[in-house]
Amino acid sequence: MPYVKLRDGAELYYESRGAGPPLFLVPGLGGDGRFWDANVEGLAKHFTVVVHDHRGTGRSTLSRITYSVAQMADDALQLMDALGYARVHWCGHSTGGAMGQVLAIEQPDRIDRLVLSATWAKTDAFFRRLFEVRSTMLRELGPVAYMKGNALALYMPSWTRDHDDDLAALEAKANETIPVPEIVLSRIAAIVAHDRRDQLQKVRAPTLAICTRDDTVTPLYFTEELVRLIPGARAYILPDGGHLYPNVHGAEFRRVMTSFLLESR
Repeated sequence: MPYVKLRDGAELYYESRGAGPPLFLVPGLGGDGRFWDANVEGLAKHFTVVVHDHRGTGRSTLSRITYSVAQMADDALQLMDALGYARVHWCGHSTGGAMGQVLAIEQPDRIDRLVLSATWAKTDAFFRRLFEVRSTMLRELGPVAYMKGNALALYMPSWTRDHDDDLAALEAKANETIPVPEIVLSRIAAIVAHDRRDQLQKVRAPTLAICTRDDTVTPLYFTEELVRLIPGARAYILPDGGHLYPNVHGAEFRRVMTSFLLESR
């Protein structure tokens, strides 16, 4: 199985598929690269698609450290170096988008084109309160309750209605998916602390921000702010799909992103 050893000895699990310009698909808070499974095959027709499990999640090392978005971004940068990529396209969803902001600001030569999917530049009272509730559920009620609550925030109601059995199956594995709740709590604290709003004017990578109108985790106004503050950035807004819209409207997501990444400057 493909792993890369980080400088502190932790290991990142990754997979690579396809041929063409390298494209890092980076998942959100859950951190598991399998989030992208439904989209990898279509994108691998045009790109060398790299997905990885964040440290502390999935098949990567479950490090008991103090997490930060900058640390997550640095882990991904070490993966980029290990694979020999001087420059990549980056599509980051939610927390993955926060990581992309860090790299586009601090390592501008490493990011070719940047796709920010359902993400934010700085926490506000809504975001803080939402994750206070999610943290409390995990800390006091445990992984199963946490995942049940997540479903109500992450998915649009009609998707939840039609996938009740799928969600129940995921909830049945909650203690396996979240073996160390303290890691998730540290990762939540990390994303709540994320703040790059005053540095977004430094982003030079061509940027596309994608979101939905019904996202109740990273509402539309976060994307509007990103586009307003990143020079030359543009937005693509879907009418629905919830926070996890790439797995609801995958074909449209792939179409829009592929068109953006392959266009000439």
